[in-house]
Amino acid sequence: MGVEEQLPTGVLLTSVENIFGYMRSASFWPATFGLACCAIEMMTYGAPRYDSGRWGQEVFRASPRQADLMIVAGRVSQKMAPVLRQIYDQMPNPKWVLAMGVCASTGGMFNNYAIVQGVDHVVPVDMYLPGCPPRPEMLIDAMFKLRDKVRNTPIGYHATLAAQEAEQLALETPANSERKGLLR
Repeated sequence: MGVEEQLPTGVLLTSVENIFGYMRSASFWPATFGLACCAIEMMTYGAPRYDSGRWGQEVFRASPRQADLMIVAGRVSQKMAPVLRQIYDQMPNPKWVLAMGVCASTGGMFNNYAIVQGVDHVVPVDMYLPGCPPRPEMLIDAMFKLRDKVRNTPIGYHATLAAQEAEQLALETPANSERKGLLR
């Protein structure tokens, strides 16, 4: 006879980690960092037609101290990179970054000295959204995938174990060994 049979009906069994994951993923507070044409599509995502409020993301924050998600929409210039990093550093933990558009992800068609070739050179990116510019439907899909990632992110002791396992796996992968010149 298991625990499930001993409990009265209506009792929910879960872990604190699952509750925290659900709460984090259900209430993103995005900080907008719209730099180019992708920002128009991001604004459309917040407009009534696509209604980001259905998923608890209706209020885009202008202050980084009140945000936990940074949506970098568009190309990042070399002069804007320190500002982007400063805003990221002002955001409270835990925080996530979504690179929206091909320019934010890889520099796009701007392969020159003035444009950062991917925002991941400035801040760590959790989700990449391709497209030039990506449609609001694609942003909705990326937000749902990011929610799943956040919901399944371990906390506390489990986060430390997961980080150690990821580091160990990165050291053992053949691609990493080839890059270092260890495998021939």
